[in-house]
Amino acid sequence: MDRHSPLHARIDRRRLVLASGGAMLAVPFLGHGDASAQDSIVATMVTDTAGIGDESFNDLAKEGGDRAAVELGIEFNVLESQTAADYVRNLTEGAEQGELTVAVGFLLEDALNEVAPQYPDKYFAIIDTVVEADNVVSYVFREHEGSFLGGVLAALMTKTGVIGYLGGIRVPPVMRYEVGYVAGARSVNPDIEILISYSDDFEDPALGKELTLAQYNSNADIVLPAAGRTGIGAFDAAKEKGAGFFVIAGDQDQSELGPEFQLAAVLKKLDTGVYDSIEMVLNDSFVSGAHDIGIAENGVGIGVYHQSVPQDVKDKIEAYRAAIAEGAIEPPADDDALASFTPVPPTEVGGSASPAASPEASPAS
Repeated sequence: MDRHSPLHARIDRRRLVLASGGAMLAVPFLGHGDASAQDSIVATMVTDTAGIGDESFNDLAKEGGDRAAVELGIEFNVLESQTAADYVRNLTEGAEQGELTVAVGFLLEDALNEVAPQYPDKYFAIIDTVVEADNVVSYVFREHEGSFLGGVLAALMTKTGVIGYLGGIRVPPVMRYEVGYVAGARSVNPDIEILISYSDDFEDPALGKELTLAQYNSNADIVLPAAGRTGIGAFDAAKEKGAGFFVIAGDQDQSELGPEFQLAAVLKKLDTGVYDSIEMVLNDSFVSGAHDIGIAENGVGIGVYHQSVPQDVKDKIEAYRAAIAEGAIEPPADDDALASFTPVPPTEVGGSASPAASPEASPAS
């Protein structure tokens, strides 16, 4: 799919930012033993073209590396990619300058498949897709489980009966966000109207605002963006519309963009994947393969609720979360699964535990 050109005003984002200091494995994020740990390593993260400042997956991944730099004493570098043509060059530079290179995003899959075999004695990690190689560890997330909870929230809280979804490029992780959201909303209200727009771009906030405004002007009052930097525009649209219009943030808490307009955040702990890969290399315990991470592994969820979300709504969401964790509900992960999915109404979901019992839930903001 063709990408839009980067914003002309962006500086050369290929600069180096320094921070001092096979089978799918469904496993929790765990630390590794340090009996043979190295004194230190150099780890380099390579962003996709949305870059640092996307308020989404690149920023969240960087948080994991920054935390590793502080807590583990490693050197953590970031190489930003201005265009897709930078992916191979940046991954190569990362491999040349350190022990571990982390590729952030589905869009880097082809580049890592090219670079990793050239450096068999170096380690690589990739987020949001799988690269099968002896020196690569992959972290993929069941975004549809977290966004299912976002859809439940939106359907319970909408006052118009219309909600929206803003996607960036419809790569698998973004598609999973969409279909999970739709399934969750339809479980609460099978007749709910869901407006879906795609920007075909992860780095255009102005377009994100335009598309979100179109949804708000078509009677939506809650929108979930999964669009990288483009999703910032959803908050700009809510601010322009004013009170009563909300955003459910994707990947992480984005309340700094407008706390009065963030209804909640669908959480995706990809920062922990970055930290985990660094810790494995530091401790000489690297294991290649793919980690498949969802609610049961404490890798996705929902939290950071707006003060307007009542306790009974949180209780219903917690009941759905527990049912997904136990395998009683399996949110759809693609279009075919969505087409055959039977909505599960709140009356069929047992339990009324407080969201405080959920490791993903955060205090209301």
